[in-house]
Amino acid sequence: MQAVVQNDKSRASRRVSRALRATTVLAVAALAAGCAQAADQGVRGAPGQQAPPARAVDGAAKAREARAALAAAAKRWDLKKVPLTAPAAPAKKPEIKAREGFEVDGQEEDGLPPVFTTVPTKEKVVFLTIDDGAEKDPAFLKMMSELKIPYTVFLTDEEIKDDYGYFKKMQARGITLNNHTLSHPYLPALSYEEQKHEICGMQDVMEKRYGKRPVLFRPPFGNYNRDTLRAAKSCGIKYAPIWSEEVYVDHWEYREWDQDLHPGDIVLTHFRGENDWDGTMTDMVRRFLDRITADGYAVARLEDYL
Repeated sequence: MQAVVQNDKSRASRRVSRALRATTVLAVAALAAGCAQAADQGVRGAPGQQAPPARAVDGAAKAREARAALAAAAKRWDLKKVPLTAPAAPAKKPEIKAREGFEVDGQEEDGLPPVFTTVPTKEKVVFLTIDDGAEKDPAFLKMMSELKIPYTVFLTDEEIKDDYGYFKKMQARGITLNNHTLSHPYLPALSYEEQKHEICGMQDVMEKRYGKRPVLFRPPFGNYNRDTLRAAKSCGIKYAPIWSEEVYVDHWEYREWDQDLHPGDIVLTHFRGENDWDGTMTDMVRRFLDRITADGYAVARLEDYL
């Protein structure tokens, strides 16, 4: 009788052992299936960590692609270094006032457009501005587009009327088109009404050709008087930026005594080519970008700070 009981116990023990082995096999199979599924779904990471969201992965990939494209463009246009990218536009715009010594009588009382050469900022950015519109170089449009360089233009009707479409293409690329008078006269020599005709007349041209009346105006040669700013205000102008530096294809000219760049400086150049310069618009841009990049500056969009 005792032997029968022992045999029963032995059989029961074997059944429990087989059940435990089956459970272990199932658990291992389930774990393997889970790992395989995770691998199929591209999941990576240590146990207990979640995989990054697909959007984050896509964003990082796009950022790498953008950097690679910019580096390729810099090489294609023979730049010494890849241009630096400007910081995001300030959430709070700086207060723009007339530069000391550049005011006119009644400047603040009459709310006249301020004349300034530098935007108040601590960021290492400068602003590229281009005047008149005489040269219409397709390579310039391509270069600036590929390098993602922002700039602001001030147009004169006498210089652009032979090809309004060139600047329409520029506008389609996000470039702001602004007022530089109808005929580029020396404004202080004109009466108030004559100045108003030059400025407001160009506002009419800009609205007709480009669908918008600008709020930025640059007086030709940087010369103005009180009537200039009164006329500009009457035409809807809010700002009258001039410049701190002027860049040519073969040299720079500086307004300040230290002959150097400063955060927020406005840089002037012109639409010129080999008929006027010893080089092209793209040569000028190359010189400009090499200079500012070497000093740790990026090009920012002027309108983002106004």
